[in-house]
Amino acid sequence: MLGLWALWPPPEGKSQARLGSAPSTQPANVKYVIKFNPGPLYLPGVVPENSDKPIEGIAKVGKAFEALYPDTKIEFIGVPGDVREWLVTSLSSGEAPDVVQINVEDVWQDIQKHWYLPLDKYYDSPNPFAKPGAPGSVKWWDMFKYPIPTRGTMAPDGHMYCITLDMIETGIFYNKTLFKKLGLHEPKNWSEFIQIQKVIKEHGITPTVIDRQSLADWGVDLTFYQIYEPLRDLMDLNYDPKRGEYMHGYLDWDELIFLHDKGFFTPADPRWQEVWRILKEWRPYLSQDLNPIGTDFMQQFVTQKAAMLWGHSMMVSRLVNDPNLGFEWGLFYLPPITKEYSRFATGVDQCVIGGSAMQYTVTNHAWSDSPNDPDKSERLKRVIAFLQFLTTPENCDKVVNEQIALLPNIKGVEPHKELMKFDEILQRHYAMTKWFFTFDNQWDEVLMRELELFLNDGIDREDFVRVLEKDLERTTKRITERKDLDIDRFQKVWDERAKMRKQFSGLPNDGK
Repeated sequence: MLGLWALWPPPEGKSQARLGSAPSTQPANVKYVIKFNPGPLYLPGVVPENSDKPIEGIAKVGKAFEALYPDTKIEFIGVPGDVREWLVTSLSSGEAPDVVQINVEDVWQDIQKHWYLPLDKYYDSPNPFAKPGAPGSVKWWDMFKYPIPTRGTMAPDGHMYCITLDMIETGIFYNKTLFKKLGLHEPKNWSEFIQIQKVIKEHGITPTVIDRQSLADWGVDLTFYQIYEPLRDLMDLNYDPKRGEYMHGYLDWDELIFLHDKGFFTPADPRWQEVWRILKEWRPYLSQDLNPIGTDFMQQFVTQKAAMLWGHSMMVSRLVNDPNLGFEWGLFYLPPITKEYSRFATGVDQCVIGGSAMQYTVTNHAWSDSPNDPDKSERLKRVIAFLQFLTTPENCDKVVNEQIALLPNIKGVEPHKELMKFDEILQRHYAMTKWFFTFDNQWDEVLMRELELFLNDGIDREDFVRVLEKDLERTTKRITERKDLDIDRFQKVWDERAKMRKQFSGLPNDGK
């Protein structure tokens, strides 16, 4: 959806934003043209759904910055966000935008290529635009409202590569009017959640709608967390305190590979089998078609053909601004799985699956005037200055709160009241891993397609887990060679935890 939005042409004459990175004519006094990809949500000139007013917030911030730096021009551009080949080609040639909005997991794939700038020293220095005594006047870090998920974007190499302007979170939108009519309530646990959906289905209404990629992403990770959370301290072999308690237990690609070699995430791992059993038992209550092509799940929800929609905070605006919505809606988070439903679960609260939204990363083009020494680049100084200017409360408010979509990540900027439920969810612990983003696109495609085949009875669970195992073996071998990972270094930690492993039953290979 975001990729298509980025490609949508702005109204003629409404904005200087454009798609691509072709040269443009600039005034003679302009020495630095900073190409900034703000992401599809903030691209100037785009008209949001249920609105007749084009986006202009970040363009105003750009103009204010240009007034401070007359020799600099900020040019906002859209990029084909769903085309990785374009980004790789641009970065390889050093012609990418100076700043791109890109998920940090995608950045991690290429950190060894030195395409992106580590931002640690800037985070630890004052933001020159912060008022004296205000957050940011000592360290830029102090300006961020959600410091734990913000620090959670730290790459496996221990460096920060992105500036997080705002937050996003998922939730179950539900038809409150229908729930009251059927005598239903927000579920407290997974068993109640399944029972509620059973009642709704008996009344001829689709209980829950969600597309296959979100299910392969959010659904897998939240279910994985519920089943593996008791093993968090055992499995986290490389915990870095700098990433904060929020990321305690998060498994990076090298940890997943080591654990897989020990029998985890294989047919011999009963917890891995349990993850897929739970998702399969949920399948009868989901939309018949999980493929989003040609299917508008929001439309099914607002026309009351579906009782619940698993979506994200950017969908709130459509509900708030729909003049024809004929029911009251509410929001809850996916409920916990208790031991009564699964012997491996403990009923712990579900974890955060959202977090950082617009993640701005500085590319190698930003220091193209000093390619061998970024510290001597005058161009880079302008790029960093604009990011610091963008993260002041007044400018963040102009950009993020122009729409009811994301939650500002800067102190002193409150989110729209309709988004406060998501603020509560963001206080939770983060997921244990991101299966859909950890490895590479090839793994993602196989996981998504095979999961859909399994859920739709095209393959049984035994064959599905076997197919996934073969692809996981190919993927881990590919990633280990490409990244030159030192997996063996975890063996010492694993040996030291031999006594801890005896506390748990059902470990693959008897915990050896």
